[in-house]
Amino acid sequence: MACNYYIKKENKTGMVPVFVRIRSRLLNVDVKLSTGLEVDAFKWNAANSSPKAFANFRKSAGGVVLFAKLDRIEQDLEAQLKAGVAITSEQAREIINNVTFAEAREAKRKLEEERARKEAESKRMTLNKFIKMFQEQIADGSRQTEQGRNYAYTTVKAIKQALKQFEYFQQETGRRYDFKDIDMNFYYDYTAYLKRKGYAINSVGKCIKELKAVLYVAESEGYNKSSLWKDRRFKGTRVDVEAIYLTKEELDKIMSVDLSKFGAGHEQARDIFMVGVWTAQRVSDYNNIKKEDFDTLTKNVMHEEDDPEHPGKKKAWIEQKEITYINIRQKKTGAKVSIPCKAELKAILEKYNYQMPHLEDQVINRYIKEVAQLAGLTDKVEIETTKGGTPKKELIEKYKLIHTHTARRTGATLMYLAGIDLYDIMKVTGHTTPTMLKKYIKADSLEVVEKLADKYDYFK
Repeated sequence: MACNYYIKKENKTGMVPVFVRIRSRLLNVDVKLSTGLEVDAFKWNAANSSPKAFANFRKSAGGVVLFAKLDRIEQDLEAQLKAGVAITSEQAREIINNVTFAEAREAKRKLEEERARKEAESKRMTLNKFIKMFQEQIADGSRQTEQGRNYAYTTVKAIKQALKQFEYFQQETGRRYDFKDIDMNFYYDYTAYLKRKGYAINSVGKCIKELKAVLYVAESEGYNKSSLWKDRRFKGTRVDVEAIYLTKEELDKIMSVDLSKFGAGHEQARDIFMVGVWTAQRVSDYNNIKKEDFDTLTKNVMHEEDDPEHPGKKKAWIEQKEITYINIRQKKTGAKVSIPCKAELKAILEKYNYQMPHLEDQVINRYIKEVAQLAGLTDKVEIETTKGGTPKKELIEKYKLIHTHTARRTGATLMYLAGIDLYDIMKVTGHTTPTMLKKYIKADSLEVVEKLADKYDYFK
């Protein structure tokens, strides 16, 4: 045997190092090294007293573990010698350490692998990380729209509210979803969760739409490699909402309400809302009108009339007309619209010297409902809603349905009923297609009949 194990002669008790002597006369090798293993000196000496005692020691609990390593060291060393390798101390040390510290090295390797995995995971862009980054960037302006504009405050707010439901869903399920997890099973679970919360179809659709928008951006930037969310069934369903609009008579009632018993807020909310009606803009635009947004156009209009000094002849004269209009850069789309100021609008603007006050949207919503209630807009309106996936009809007093967006719908509808061409209305509202505009026009069938009868001789 080329390998012999021993302990130092002076060691009689306690745990002591085990040494190995590697010899080969043929290869001129004689190396002595510590194996890095320890043994009970008393048991070792007792075992070496006879072959039987040695065999019993190998079978003992401590012996099995010790000799499993010693035998492996011996096999590896002798394999080198048989291969004709004149083992040096350094080579022998490496072979011994590979066996003695195999578990420690494996544990270290796994620890390093786990550390590397965690580090890579911390650097990897996950869906939740991307959503957080996306929301921060659209809020601070470092990420812009496809048109190169900052996201409007109201758009940022709406996106955050929709994506917040995804976070709530994860909290309830106790699972963090990543890009690869967004498939049809997720879609069914998520939409079912939103319906259980009583969300209407359009609200569920909004949550799905905003999540898909994030997935699309993440894909375009190389983070999202999954395409499971592109299934045609993975979509945000939307239905037309039976939103209301206010008639000219109802607007007159609102304007004639005595608000003297209230503070300035109610009157300001009403006036801001009416500016929204006569401009047909979103609240983010009509609630921020400033003096510098106005301009005046001077137009020469030629008139002809009978000339009293020359019977049978006409005389011409020129009238200069001033047209006041508002220039608005719409925050949501970036579109620029110019809106002539009609008499009702000018009266409100002059009241504030063309510098409209600003109120929070929630304040306007609260106050305009109170004003409309005082104006007697208490007739019940049948509204069909779909909450939790179940359609149902409700009768709700009209004033309760009025909010900031009612102004825009009202303005678009009144222009339509006045016979203004759809394409001209689009120039005011900023809609890009008649289809989109028509969703805002809420005239009922009798009003349309009246409009047609007044406009076309065919019906006369």
